[in-house]
Amino acid sequence: MIEYDRNHIWHPYTSMTSPPCAYPVASAQGVRLRLSDGRELIDGMSSWWCAIHGYNHPVLNAAVEKQLNAVAHVMFGGLTHEPAVELAKKLIGMTSDPLQHVFFSDSGSVSIEVAIKMALQYWFNTGKTGKSRLLTIRGGYHGDTFGAMAVTDPVSGMHTMFKGVLPQHLFAARPESRFGEPVSEKDVNGIRSLLERHHREIAAIILEPIVQGAGGMWFYSAEYLAAVREMCREFDVLLILDEVATGFGRTGKLFGYEHAEISPDILCIGKAMTGGYLTMAATLTTEEVSAGISANDGALMHGPTFMANPLAAAVAVASIDLLLEGPWQQRVAAMEEQMRGELRAITNHPMVRDVRVLGAIGVVETHQPVPANELQNQFVEHGVWIRPFGNLIYLMPPYVIESTDLSQLTAAIGPALDLI
Repeated sequence: MIEYDRNHIWHPYTSMTSPPCAYPVASAQGVRLRLSDGRELIDGMSSWWCAIHGYNHPVLNAAVEKQLNAVAHVMFGGLTHEPAVELAKKLIGMTSDPLQHVFFSDSGSVSIEVAIKMALQYWFNTGKTGKSRLLTIRGGYHGDTFGAMAVTDPVSGMHTMFKGVLPQHLFAARPESRFGEPVSEKDVNGIRSLLERHHREIAAIILEPIVQGAGGMWFYSAEYLAAVREMCREFDVLLILDEVATGFGRTGKLFGYEHAEISPDILCIGKAMTGGYLTMAATLTTEEVSAGISANDGALMHGPTFMANPLAAAVAVASIDLLLEGPWQQRVAAMEEQMRGELRAITNHPMVRDVRVLGAIGVVETHQPVPANELQNQFVEHGVWIRPFGNLIYLMPPYVIESTDLSQLTAAIGPALDLI
């Protein structure tokens, strides 16, 4: 199996001429992945941040099985079904009040594409056809599709390879003001200056609220996000927030924007929405934006084949109920406190540039890029699943993790640093 995998199957961000080792998973339960050779690994990644309830959860299993016996899939063009309606109700009920309309899609990247289309169509339909560019900040990551790539960091992203193909958008400097600190005048002026010069052509600002994910795992000031919200109103620009990674409790709030006490015009969510069971995402927007898009019988020009898939919608409803009915806030707060305490021990390691923790996210930033494959093997030997990238070793475990298992994850990072 492994030989066939290596010879024929692409894994994320890999070359087929020198593919890295892929570990075969035979089963998963709770926070543990069981490999085919019998070894168990404590999952520190929540399978790229989505398996917040752990694996093989009986409540989520039951939701899938029940829906499977009714209808596994039906086209959403001209038809609807109870799981989609129930999920829309829950999403509208748990997000900020102005967000009243939901578009379902297949993945986080596609939810970003939909958000960009919403912003462009809104201005086109309301007569401001010149507003066709986006503004964002450096260090961001919004996905791998072309629209999402175009607003991902132009240096650490994929702009060089696709230069001349991607739309050319505007990038402000990444805010230096850290989470928990006041925002600096420099940070605010950096994005304000671009708005002053280009607001007539800017359709929207797009940001990951509070936490920049795969672009660098940087946590920035909530005051910065609040300032951006005000500037969007001042310069007549929409605000798109990408909560694909931060949504559903990861930062200690249900959604990252709550730290700044603001509301976006368009919101993208995904990953943890289904608890990691099936791929699904959603883009929510306000009455004003949806009315602008729909004026003169305007139609939002998107429609994925598997849009609002009943199996995915049903398990998403169950996952949200499981989250809201459980002590997720206490669990995330306890994880934050434990990671702060345990990761403090490596802050003075010569390879460590910074250690930062927020909610159920722990990040160790190194002075130089880490040998990812070598560290991956080291972590597996220590019985944990941690997948570093660039100059980052980070943890995003399931919320249900026990303190002893979390300690095993944090304890594995120190020996890994000694290999760099």
